[in-house]
Amino acid sequence: MIKTARMMLTCHWSARRLQRYLDADPAAHLDPFEVRRIEAHLAVCARCRAAEDEFRQIDGALARWTVRTMPDATSVEHARKFVDRLTRGDLT
Repeated sequence: MIKTARMMLTCHWSARRLQRYLDADPAAHLDPFEVRRIEAHLAVCARCRAAEDEFRQIDGALARWTVRTMPDATSVEHARKFVDRLTRGDLT
């Protein structure tokens, strides 16, 4: 019972710091003790490791999503003209 309660508290503590740990943001840094504590917890807790993996997947997806190419000028002009005709009610 005590071991289960301790694990739950450690999960809660780790969950509140996991994003900061993964980001390694200097503005919201973790001290070396906190880093070691999270890493030790992740080594034994499958649930928190799954959360870590999910955060990493989201981070990767967002990193790929922000790399965009600009549409070509012809497409932009075509869309602008269509919206202009649409707002005037002239769709012929």
